[in-house]
Amino acid sequence: GRRTSMKFSYVILAVALASLALIEAGVTVTPVSPGDGKNYPKKGQTVKAHYTGTLKSNGKKFDSSRDRGTPFEFKMGVGQVIKCWDEGFAKLSKGESAILECTPDYAYGASGAGGVIPPNADLRFEVELISFK
Repeated sequence: GRRTSMKFSYVILAVALASLALIEAGVTVTPVSPGDGKNYPKKGQTVKAHYTGTLKSNGKKFDSSRDRGTPFEFKMGVGQVIKCWDEGFAKLSKGESAILECTPDYAYGASGAGGVIPPNADLRFEVELISFK
């Protein structure tokens, strides 16, 4: 009867919300301009990139390699950078620009960072994968 179908719609809603939560966790990659589409950095390679990091909540910039005029270099997939970057940059091809949106568990978590990133902050990075070797 009617009660059963109502209960069923709650189940559907719960499943939809759960899957939404899965999508929301971690890193979201939004391409801005394409790379070569065939060369992607692999674990252990050194990536050279430009980035500008902002707090998703208010757009406040906390760091930018562009302001320093020097690309940032890091080793892929070894935990040298936040998980958001290790996973996000793996999806970018050489020369690609993108926006990486990071949930706190993929960034600096409950502790935040260096007085500039508050606890449990969602972060947004505009990045450009220049090269890797």
